[in-house]
Amino acid sequence: MNGNGPGRPSASFIIPARNEEQYILRAVGSVLAQSAGDMRLECIVVDNGSTDGTVARLSSLAEVQSGKVRLVDEPRAGIGRAKNAGAAVAIADTFIFLDADSWAAPNLAIEVQRARSMGMQAGSIRVVADGGSRIDRMFFALMELGKVRFGVRAQMLFADAALFRELHGFDPDLRLGEDVDFLTRAAHALKDRGQPAPCHVTRSEIATSVRRLESAHHWGMATMFGRWALAYAGIGRRRPY
Repeated sequence: MNGNGPGRPSASFIIPARNEEQYILRAVGSVLAQSAGDMRLECIVVDNGSTDGTVARLSSLAEVQSGKVRLVDEPRAGIGRAKNAGAAVAIADTFIFLDADSWAAPNLAIEVQRARSMGMQAGSIRVVADGGSRIDRMFFALMELGKVRFGVRAQMLFADAALFRELHGFDPDLRLGEDVDFLTRAAHALKDRGQPAPCHVTRSEIATSVRRLESAHHWGMATMFGRWALAYAGIGRRRPY
């Protein structure tokens, strides 16, 4: 990882993982491969009660053994709870949340830092399909359209550490839409202070697995989009996903 000299990290990548042995090394590797220049980065993986080989694969990494990648245990299931556990031990001024079945483009840390230098305290990040069919890619393109054209702020995100803590992070009881909930609360807090609303990072991206789409197929895909839309409206966020 670039910038491993002395000093406080500029950004902490936080990766929640539950039974992600197939993807976790790629996610961590994308953080270690960031073209961050002089920036120091911190990588924190939160094991959220995995019962497969996720922890074993992580433990084999030299970066984990040396402490360059930190492994945190949060046995209570919950995506928001796992993210909060990672944020609780993070020491950088900026948090970047990355799903375990995804990988970050090499310039993501730099582009988040660029947004921060422009006064942005929170924002969503462009998400694209990692492979998959044309329909899979179109699905994520539709989600991206909502972020760009209609100001929807959802999915993977970055946040100022102080703002994140002030808002008490993610709602640990939500199983879907915890990202939307946090960014909505952030938008209200920032508006009250006369500060810029959460932005959307478009000059970099996160590529995410299409496994759920591939298992859902056509009508299942429509159902999934419907659930995401309802979650954005605040409906069904506590149901199992």
